[in-house]
Amino acid sequence: MIIKHLWVLKKYALAIVILYSVALTVVSLVKLNKLPDVGVSFGDKIFHFLTYCVLTFLWVNALFYFFKFTRAKAIIVAAIISIGFGILIEVLQGTVTASRASDLYDVAANTFGVLLAVLVMSQKSIGIKNL
Repeated sequence: MIIKHLWVLKKYALAIVILYSVALTVVSLVKLNKLPDVGVSFGDKIFHFLTYCVLTFLWVNALFYFFKFTRAKAIIVAAIISIGFGILIEVLQGTVTASRASDLYDVAANTFGVLLAVLVMSQKSIGIKNL
């Protein structure tokens, strides 16, 4: 399986999640000029969903491999971090930026992305111990 060869997710788990979080923060708070049209009216919600699903996966890996959390604890803490991060970003968009606005639907999409990651990572057959 290809995932077994992704040792970089283990070795650099903390660095990867920090870089991803910084990149996500920048993209979320800067003015974005003319984004490509994805053809659906809710395309940004799909982006939020997928982005926070990946964020949660990366946090689980960092907590499990770098901080040596148990799998269950890593999943719970990663979910809390990811949901909290998403809420914080939305609050910042509404308060410190002139070009962005808070959106409760974004928070919902973020949260559903986190929940998908939690469900996937909670499955024993594809759990992170199999990486």
